[in-house]
Order: sequence, then structure tokens, then C-alpha cells
Amino acid sequence: MSLNVKFGVSTWLWTSPFSTESVSLFPKIKQMGYDKVELAVEDPTLIDTAVVKKVLQDNDLEAIICGAFGPTRDLTSEDEALHQNCFNYIQSCLNICVDLGATFLAGPMYSAVGKARLVSPEQKQIEWNRAVTNLRKVCDMASEKGLFIALEPLNRFESDLINTTEDVVRLVNDINHPAAKIILDGFHMNIEEPDVEAAIHLAGDKLIHVQVSENYRGTPGTGQTRWDAFRRGLEAIGYSGTVSIESFTPAIKELAGAVCIWKPLAESQDKFASEGLQFLKSWANNPAPNHSQISANQTVESNF
Repeated sequence: MSLNVKFGVSTWLWTSPFSTESVSLFPKIKQMGYDKVELAVEDPTLIDTAVVKKVLQDNDLEAIICGAFGPTRDLTSEDEALHQNCFNYIQSCLNICVDLGATFLAGPMYSAVGKARLVSPEQKQIEWNRAVTNLRKVCDMASEKGLFIALEPLNRFESDLINTTEDVVRLVNDINHPAAKIILDGFHMNIEEPDVEAAIHLAGDKLIHVQVSENYRGTPGTGQTRWDAFRRGLEAIGYSGTVSIESFTPAIKELAGAVCIWKPLAESQDKFASEGLQFLKSWANNPAPNHSQISANQTVESNF
């Protein structure tokens, strides 16, 4: 039985920040066979949604909107000015969702990416409570527009607040709002989850988006990811959303530095996208083999 999913790819694979001019990527993304494109929105003022919408329609692509949350967009900060800055940014992203027909805004919007420290249990609870309170406001903002938010766990090197599916499920339950949903990223899961299949089970019907790359951020199918377990988990919960490739290019130095990619992870970014999609379509359309069968057929692109 095939997985009933669509396939997407993040614009971060090629460029940063996304702007109106980045729509030049759309024709080749469609030609490769993708259904959707993830727009990584770093600066909403760079995006003319009327132009983007037309090029999406011209290429029969749907948009997914993902946010970027740096130090000035921190809902767990003690500085309420940073909260308001984040609310303003999220409102702009939600407006982009509406303009482009996306149904949710995704990202680790609970805190600033890179905020990873060992704090006391008391301080962690204070920041957790701020995240819950502020994200409930974000959910109200989203639901007013008929949208959801999808909260993403990050690995321990990028966040000290939400690292696992168990963490994000607890956060969503504490927010207790119908607009609060979950996105899972296989890269972070490969670091944090002892059992990927069980983690997907735990997310259940709250899971509305999935991102993937290899364990080393490379092309899907070339590393050590337990794709069999990943597939079984998605099958078990009846997941029918999008599976999107998210990785990054070392050609954009600021972006590469933020995600610690110091060298190319594939022969080219286009090859990364096209070969990754070929693997994912085969993976989705065939029953999950066991791990040893997958490993025997993989060719690893990078040695670490």
C-alpha cells in the first residue's frame, strides 16, 4: 500500500532569504516532479504575494509557509518587546499564508533558534509558561484566519525547550487550542528520538507536516535514516499530508553558518532535490523493507 502523501521542497535548499525574485526556482521545482514548495519566510517585506501566487499557479505548485525565529523573535524572552516583534512577524506570515492559500504556518516559534543553555528547572518552567501563554495568542491569531500553526521540535544544539515529540505534544496539550498542531523533521528526530516510529505514533493526528533529509542533512536515501520505521509510523497514523525535503546550501554563508553546514552535501543542489524526490517517491510507493535491505542499497555521499 502506498503512502497517500504529496511531496515538497524548501527554498532554503537553494537560497536565503526568500524574496519575490526567488520564484525563478518554481519552474524547475515543478519539472522535477514536486507538488509543493516550502517558502522559508525570513523577511516578509521582501515578498510580493500577488507575484508569487501567479507563478505558483503558472507552475501548478502549492505553497507551504515556514517561519524563521532568531534572537529578535523569542516568545520565551523576559523582554516583552521581543514578544511583540515576534507577534508582528507571525501576523505577516499568517497574511502570506492567506494570500497564497497555505493552511498553516510552521516552525519552532516557541523560542529563538540557538537558545540552548542549561538552566534551572525553575527558569525552564518560567520560559515554558511564557511559550504556552504567547502561543495561545498566536493560535487565536491563526484561527481568526482559518489557519493552524505547526510547532517543530529542534535538536538539543538548537533549542533547550522542545527537543522531542514528547516535548511538543506536551506543549500542544498545555496550549490547549484547536489551532495548535505539530511538524516533525526527520533530521532532528534522528538526533533526539530513540524510536522514530513510536515518536510518530505519539504525534498522531496532531501531525500536519513532515520534513526530511538524511541524518547528516544530505539527500534522502544516502545515509543512516530508518526510512522503514519512518514509513511504518506514518502509515500507522494515516498521515496524508506533505513530506518535504528541507536542507540548506553552503553557498549562502550566513545561512550555512546558522545551520553549521561547512561543505556541499551533494554534487549540486539541483541533484540533491531531484534524487531526493526519486528516493521519496519509491519509498512512499513500496512497502517498507527492513533496515538492512535499505542500508545495502544506499550509497553514502559524505564521510564523517
